[in-house]
Amino acid sequence: MSEALVATEIPEAAASGISGARQFWRRLRAQRAAMVAAAVVALLVLVALAAPLLTALEGQDPTTYHPSLIDSARGGVPIGSFGGAGGDHWLGVEPQTGRDLFARLVYGARVSLGVALGATAVQVVLGVVVGVAAALGNRWVDQLLSRITDIIVAMPLMIMALALLAIVPENFPRPILVALVIGFVAWGTIGKIARAQTLTLKELDYVAAARLSGWGTWRIARRELLPGLAAPVITYAALMVPANISIEASLSFLGVGVKPPTPSWGQMLSSADVWYQAAPQYLLLPAAALFVTVLALTVLGDGVRTALDPRAASRLRIGTGRRQEAKAGESTAGESTAGESTAGGSKAGKAEPGESKVSKEATS
Repeated sequence: MSEALVATEIPEAAASGISGARQFWRRLRAQRAAMVAAAVVALLVLVALAAPLLTALEGQDPTTYHPSLIDSARGGVPIGSFGGAGGDHWLGVEPQTGRDLFARLVYGARVSLGVALGATAVQVVLGVVVGVAAALGNRWVDQLLSRITDIIVAMPLMIMALALLAIVPENFPRPILVALVIGFVAWGTIGKIARAQTLTLKELDYVAAARLSGWGTWRIARRELLPGLAAPVITYAALMVPANISIEASLSFLGVGVKPPTPSWGQMLSSADVWYQAAPQYLLLPAAALFVTVLALTVLGDGVRTALDPRAASRLRIGTGRRQEAKAGESTAGESTAGESTAGGSKAGKAEPGESKVSKEATS
């Protein structure tokens, strides 16, 4: 009997999961801004993955110096218009070094996106594990893990990252190190979200039924609680990726992130701060790439949040509708008041001849 019940429940759960995925995709497709942002993000990921192919088509690489393309008499400014852009160098070359700017941009996309995604994965894993353990543990475990999470949240991210990156040996792979440092320093917020959501979920009936059936704590967490944590965790993770890109760019700009000759958008910005007049494309191109990437990921993250939690959009629509109804009611009331006053004035005007007639009869 129990085996038959389990056999019938499994397809229903699978069907509900499939229908939930279809509903999510339908809600996401209904948001045009999110779909445009998703297309931009997909294009950026494709460019990052195809960086060796793109640079091979151009015939350049991100580390080769071209001193013949630099005007040493002018302090290292690229020779030619638009930073030496042409058939051999599609976006020109860097000042002083002559390295190909297009090759460094596409390889820099690999570093920036890879560091951001790696740091986000570390944050999600640490935050979910600590948050779920705090919510399911006893009072002492909850207090200990909650205080550790509070300390992590209160730590200044940039100062801690600067300190950790400064003491690590130089031979450690720098992109991996930056991703690990950002992940280990900035998981506190998602840990708080996971704990709060787990405390809410474990009071529901289906979790109580699983507990009464003899399931262990971690089996309940894996089978019942983690699926309920998917929506808030994915939502917050989608919004953490652009923030981590900005953090990596800031660390590289300060000189403690990715080290040369490995290309990074933040590192390019740190080197371009003195060339914005002589070679403005050296500053504008990585800045524009960072701006477009962060904007697209932010819009996509907001679209994912709305698709996973349609109640937020419905609350927004209800609130907007109520405000519009209130404004329409006020305008209708104002028009009706004005109409009544006009009608009253006209009635009073019509009554004046009658009043004068009565006054004449009284006088006679």
